[in-house]
Amino acid sequence: MEINDYLVIAMFLTFIGLLFTGYPIALVLAGVAALFTLVGYLADLYLGAMTGLDYMYVGMVVNRIFKLMDNWVLVAIPMFIFMGLMLDRSGVAEKMMSSMQDLFGKVRGGLAITVALIGIILAASTGIIGASVVLLGLLSVPTMLKQGYDKPLAVGTVCGSGTLGILIPPSIMLVIMADQLGLSVGDLFMGAVFPGMILGAMYIGFILIYCYLKPDVAPLPAERRPISFRVVWDVFKTILPTAGLIFAVLGSIFAGITTPTEASGVGAMGATILAALNKKVNFKVIKEVTHATFKTTGYIFGIFIGATCFALVLRGMGGDELIERALTGLPLGPYGVMIVILGSVFLLGFFLDWIEITLIVLPLLSPVVAGLDIDINGYGVVDDPALIWFCVLVAVSLQTSFLTPPVGFAIFYLRGVAPKGVELIHIYKGVIPFIILQLIGLLIVAIWPQLVIWLPALAYG
Repeated sequence: MEINDYLVIAMFLTFIGLLFTGYPIALVLAGVAALFTLVGYLADLYLGAMTGLDYMYVGMVVNRIFKLMDNWVLVAIPMFIFMGLMLDRSGVAEKMMSSMQDLFGKVRGGLAITVALIGIILAASTGIIGASVVLLGLLSVPTMLKQGYDKPLAVGTVCGSGTLGILIPPSIMLVIMADQLGLSVGDLFMGAVFPGMILGAMYIGFILIYCYLKPDVAPLPAERRPISFRVVWDVFKTILPTAGLIFAVLGSIFAGITTPTEASGVGAMGATILAALNKKVNFKVIKEVTHATFKTTGYIFGIFIGATCFALVLRGMGGDELIERALTGLPLGPYGVMIVILGSVFLLGFFLDWIEITLIVLPLLSPVVAGLDIDINGYGVVDDPALIWFCVLVAVSLQTSFLTPPVGFAIFYLRGVAPKGVELIHIYKGVIPFIILQLIGLLIVAIWPQLVIWLPALAYG
């Protein structure tokens, strides 16, 4: 190996080591970038390295950050965050929960199925994992435990269903992926629809089968309202406003009427209108939601800036070339290399948040995937079908990062609102089946890439 390769490895090890110090990730990324700019400059002077990291690099970093903050695609992020948080305050989830319980009251595991269905609806309307998990946890876990549900099943269902928002559009992660790889946000949104629905269907199927085989984990309620037209109508009325919002946002993108940025504004306004119709909006609520949106957006863009600096310095030292040589040199063939990449992303999810993986690792891996010459039929209308398929595979892999310890954020979101008697071990046991289901879903999407490509191709005729 050359000296540049040693510098790249040292930079990665320094970054990983500083992660465990507890410093904010944005400061770690920017600090490591600044440190190794100096290290690379000194290595050029005294060790004969060829990094090119000198004062000119400072100008390049400033230019990259300016372009980042001038990116219209990323304007969708705060709008979608506002939409999710406002919808969380609108009260529609509580109404759906109460009405859908009656619809599935005679089905064993019906309450858990209700949670999974509401998780799918929230995923397609909010995309905010923390809000979905906390809301589902507050609404359903006490009720399920009161009804006699097994604790791991109850909390596992909430965690698994709440994480669907990272995959089912409009997903903030897909917006960031599209920006980092120069892909169409609409293509990624359409490509993720079927994989997200498949995962949701697998969750419901698992709950039905598990509760049928082990009836004691999900007792039927003592009082069950008979299914009637009135019950079905109540469910329809509660779902219709949220479904209308989903259709307005995603339908306008898929039909080519609006850009994702414009659709995010429609979603933010629509969520505010829903909250107003439910009499949940006042100045205090708008202030709280706006403040929370600023905090979340600031967190994400802080990491954006740090990751931009980190990635630029890493590339200057030849990090992308080192990774490409290491992966393409494996005697495994194109699909074997893909398995190694996805396995690495899955393992990184145990320790890194999806934002760091998306901003740092994904841009380094995408040139490798593009060079693997994997032939996927784009029907003559979809640009870069292999890269879109790869992004959706990575998205499914990263969804598991919310459930896998020690950085499984869904676990700790739920732990913070779980009722007394629910221990961390119950949550760990509960998420295991859903991690396995996600890996099975990943395998399905890997074997049948047309599940990703078909809908964008259909939209483009």
